[in-house]
Amino acid sequence: MSKEPGAVHFVLDAAAGTAAVAAIGAPAISKAQSDVIRIGHLTPRTGFLGPLGEYAVQAVDLAVDEINAAGGVLGRRIEALKEDSVNPQTASTKAERMIERDRVACIVGEISSASCLTIAQVAQRTRNLFINTGGNSDALRGSNCNRYMFHVESQNSMYVKTVGRALLAQNMVKGKRWYSLTADYAFGHDLLKVAKRFMEQNGGQFAADELVPTDFSDFSTMLTKIRSARPDMVVSNLAGVQITNFLKQYAEFGLTFPVAGFGFDTAVAWGAGSGNFFGTWPLVWHHLIDTPGSKRFVQAFTARYRRPPENQAWGDYVAMKILAQSMNEIRSTEAVKLIEHWEREPKFDVLKTREGYFRKYDHQMMHEMYAVEALKPNEIKNQWDIYKPSAPTPGANEPLDAIGSTPEENTCTMSA
Repeated sequence: MSKEPGAVHFVLDAAAGTAAVAAIGAPAISKAQSDVIRIGHLTPRTGFLGPLGEYAVQAVDLAVDEINAAGGVLGRRIEALKEDSVNPQTASTKAERMIERDRVACIVGEISSASCLTIAQVAQRTRNLFINTGGNSDALRGSNCNRYMFHVESQNSMYVKTVGRALLAQNMVKGKRWYSLTADYAFGHDLLKVAKRFMEQNGGQFAADELVPTDFSDFSTMLTKIRSARPDMVVSNLAGVQITNFLKQYAEFGLTFPVAGFGFDTAVAWGAGSGNFFGTWPLVWHHLIDTPGSKRFVQAFTARYRRPPENQAWGDYVAMKILAQSMNEIRSTEAVKLIEHWEREPKFDVLKTREGYFRKYDHQMMHEMYAVEALKPNEIKNQWDIYKPSAPTPGANEPLDAIGSTPEENTCTMSA
């Protein structure tokens, strides 16, 4: 059995493996090899991010079945080992176990930026790949970047610049006072920093900003403060069920100040219930995108799980598809070869109008994003279609990295 970091877990089953590769004319698999390529999947399935993690797990299961039905990877089946990452310490421990004991070829997943960092540290130390599908922090692509971590999920700068363009068009930035509520952990702190930079660059200011603990559920005191401050806009830098609770209670308080968010997941708006979603929000993907690939994904996911996929499901699904496609293209599961391949910036179908690519500079996937507007209650026809589809950002005449952080905004020195 190979002891090299990142090696595939081997099971003595030569017959099945040989038959599989023979079908595509590949070299026969020896007794030291397996018909299974294991991929580790870590994501929170409990806590305030748990509802998003469930979508991620379902998407991975769907992707694995589709990949295997299409012939697998190098004629071998792929298998996802799925664990609840819970918190950063647990994420690190489980990542190390998956790599050193289970010999996974890659780790995919996560939502918490703090947990992403601990997984990335394990990946770097063991020279194994980690594909981040949900952590947004710019620091992961900047001060904490490393060669073994790639990002399908967009960074905070992309979210802020996407919704920021929409707010500029609404004349809600220059000369305006925003009141922000920010999740009190790595993601929120980073998002607030990026949001403040955007406001300073565009002539706005913050009336106040409040840090909100991740287990916080009663927003009444903060909503009373907002009512007294009378801001031009209330801005959410919240995450997970924090957003659900905030939206419900904001509606109950009867506040009428415009609302926008710089971080967002469709599932938390669905969870708020009818009439409790309003404002302008950024999305990395949504189920109403009108492309053939997106429609196929939505149809397959909905048929299987009786609900449409949301943005977190998209991230994990696309990451698995990109990983399998790349392994087949370069005919290898080795981390270093995959890194070299992705750093050449090949294009991938990411179910949008334009193909995406990993930017060599910081390993961020460059792709289109969307700033969606909530529908009015009388415009909503079902529990899922609660916002107006928007044109992609950046526009067709702009490069995809127009909304990404610049090297001056977010310095990445790629460590080996």
